Amino acid sequence: MSTISVPISSKEERFIAVYIKEGKAENKAQVVRRALGRLAEEEAVQTILRAQKEPLLTGDIRTLMRKIK
Repeated sequence: MSTISVPISSKEERFIAVYIKEGKAENKAQVVRRALGRLAEEEAVQTILRAQKEPLLTGDIRTLMRKIK
């Protein structure tokens, strides 16, 4: 596992601190990992939605989704 350093605003720092304080995550790294996971999920959903609009793609959406994974 690698480590990266990313500058964040004071607003983002406060958000992370509150998120941890509320027990939604154990530490800053977990908050960032969850955020990246959500971003990846969002990207996958957007890819599927774009694929549904593509006139050249045919077939079952579940089959297409398995191909994307």
